[in-house]
Amino acid sequence: MTQRLSLRHYLMIGTAMIALTAIILLWMGRNPICTCGTVKLWVSEVNSSDNSQHISDWYSLSHIIHGFLFYGLLWLVARSKPVGFRLLLAIVVEAAWEIFENTDMVINRYREATIALGYTGDSVLNSVCDILFMVIGFFFASRAPLWLTVLIAIVFELLAGYVIRDNLTLNVLMLVYPLDAIKAWQGGL
Repeated sequence: MTQRLSLRHYLMIGTAMIALTAIILLWMGRNPICTCGTVKLWVSEVNSSDNSQHISDWYSLSHIIHGFLFYGLLWLVARSKPVGFRLLLAIVVEAAWEIFENTDMVINRYREATIALGYTGDSVLNSVCDILFMVIGFFFASRAPLWLTVLIAIVFELLAGYVIRDNLTLNVLMLVYPLDAIKAWQGGL
């Protein structure tokens, strides 16, 4: 006989996974918070040393979209599993990305292929908050109608694309297959 865990238990396990991610990032030498010594709720300037160092920035929208995408994908392939279990899988993937994103290999790739010339990686605070933004997106997608989730994802992509000339789509494209025309357009900001 298998016993299903309650959502509270899944959240406790998820919290432990996020804490473990923070420990791994600290072990990798990531700064706990911005080296400026302050913690800001929002940083709007992308081309600054504060970007990816505080609680939220324009890239937080991408992490919310990650949650939308993870919920949708896991609904398609594992809908028989409890939503809490699917959330844990999403946290594993997002946490793995946060760890991988903060390796020298990916940091250097960002510097070479994107407009993030001075990118030094995320602070641990920013990485943890990125995972939490994914969780918010996951829960939103689990409750909202599909059309609303898709609409919000499109609005977030268009808004970030307009304001900072970058978004989840462009970020993935430029990491996988950088295009000089897009890099030039992004650099014109």
